[in-house]
Amino acid sequence: MSQWKGQSKGSVLGYRIFVFCIQKLGIRTAYLLLVFVAFYYFLTSWSSNRSIYYYLRYRLKYSLPSTLIGFYRSYFTFGQILIDKTAIAAGMRNRFSYEFDGIAILKSALEKKNGGILLSAHIGNFEIASYFLEDINIENQINLVISDREHQAIKSYLAKVSRKSTVKFIVIQEDLSHVFAINEALTNNELIVFTGDRYLEGTKTLSADLLGKNTQFPAGPFLIASRLKVPVIFVYVMKEPKLHYHLYAREVEVKHRDAQGLLQTYCQSLTYMIKKYPMQWFNFYDFWNDYSQ
Repeated sequence: MSQWKGQSKGSVLGYRIFVFCIQKLGIRTAYLLLVFVAFYYFLTSWSSNRSIYYYLRYRLKYSLPSTLIGFYRSYFTFGQILIDKTAIAAGMRNRFSYEFDGIAILKSALEKKNGGILLSAHIGNFEIASYFLEDINIENQINLVISDREHQAIKSYLAKVSRKSTVKFIVIQEDLSHVFAINEALTNNELIVFTGDRYLEGTKTLSADLLGKNTQFPAGPFLIASRLKVPVIFVYVMKEPKLHYHLYAREVEVKHRDAQGLLQTYCQSLTYMIKKYPMQWFNFYDFWNDYSQ
């Protein structure tokens, strides 16, 4: 997607400050600092503000006052997500509580050893899914497909303060070499985890309706999932009040080679999660490629 460059904002200094607060002063102290950081982005991030405004005002049909409040809430919630992700990756997983809704579905898919496709989105704290799933990933059968376009300095710093997850990562490459890694994992009857709500410019797409307006989605995850005779499971990791997370896992029926039908089912599932957690969908760009109502 031309508006999404595969990178998020931030600096090494900013991450250092928050990691210091998390490790020395506690997670809630980091949240307190976030009050001011979120307000800074609220005042300065005009491009993101425009996207959030359109999403809340025209797609979710919020009133104008609720939309304006939603600007700040979106940034603050996103900041909490980043803080939690950093804390959990740094070994503070026991500071949080967890609710596993549908975990038996994932365990069953692993026990059968026939492979499977997990579809998620950039909603909630998807990036900590690896730390959720490692409890049932006894034989290292789970592979998370990710974009790897964050600034190298930030990645290097976070690697120093994070512990390694047992979940394996397949990084999307411009030379498409990741396709071979995906094929190898599927040949070994392992689980592949995709996010289905962002695509990179130049890749094949499918279109479907989300929140009452047609837009584009990456074709790859839906083509792969619809052509393989393996379980397809929608998975979301959502932040609840306080330091609590809720994992949702739902298996879906898929008609063979019906990628469009799977995409429509995915959009229905994603719509439900967005409306349940409206401040936790973090596509801060022109997702619909059109700001018209």
